[in-house]
Amino acid sequence: MMYFVNRYVLGIALTLITAFSYGAEPDWTDYRAVLEHIRPGNKNGVSLMLVDYKTIRDDGSLDRAYQALSTFPVASLAGREEKLAFYINAYNILALKMVADHWPLKSIKDVGSWFSPVWKKPSGELGGKVVTLDEVEHEILRPMGEPRMHMAVVCASVSCPDLRKEPFVAAKLDEQLNDQATKFLNNAGKGLRVSKETIRVSKETIRVSKIFDWFEKDFSGQGGVEAFVRRYHPDLPDYRLKANIPYDWAVNALR
Repeated sequence: MMYFVNRYVLGIALTLITAFSYGAEPDWTDYRAVLEHIRPGNKNGVSLMLVDYKTIRDDGSLDRAYQALSTFPVASLAGREEKLAFYINAYNILALKMVADHWPLKSIKDVGSWFSPVWKKPSGELGGKVVTLDEVEHEILRPMGEPRMHMAVVCASVSCPDLRKEPFVAAKLDEQLNDQATKFLNNAGKGLRVSKETIRVSKETIRVSKIFDWFEKDFSGQGGVEAFVRRYHPDLPDYRLKANIPYDWAVNALR
């Protein structure tokens, strides 16, 4: 009898520990409904997850996801993982909204101009404050020191990492980010290609996504870009690595 009581008490204790380890996070039900409208496909020769922007705009699912996001009390986010997961989801929802609000278009960059780029335009509200995509990415996410977030934020373009079929959550964020990095670095059309498979190699040069050029310093805590890449591809040949794969800004749209 004592054995079963102890197991019961232990179960309660573990539940409480989990609850206190991760505080209040949003109910991502509405965002999950949006993610039901992404599916694998091919665009401009690249395999990726494509978004049905017309449907998520017309059926109200994206608007509901945005309303839930914009009214969430961000001050209740307790830890680093919660904040990372929340703001990665926030960036992705706001990028989806930016495209859907201006649908149809060929590229998210078409929303802006050379003098007023889309990244610096108001994209929505978080915690009662109007924010831009630049602010979420550069002023909130990047200072958290997690370079794998670059494999998770999706700027609604072909060469971006794929949208995940589930929201990011604190309790399994490390697993989710590792999975995102693995998938991106194994996508021959986006991240890396060796010979005919995973990394673009030409004249003893390994070519990788320009993301690793734009945000090179964010990987310094991981030993640099090459160390980060080789962590996911330890079998790479000893060639020079260049982050210069052309970036395709075509919108990641289903149609």
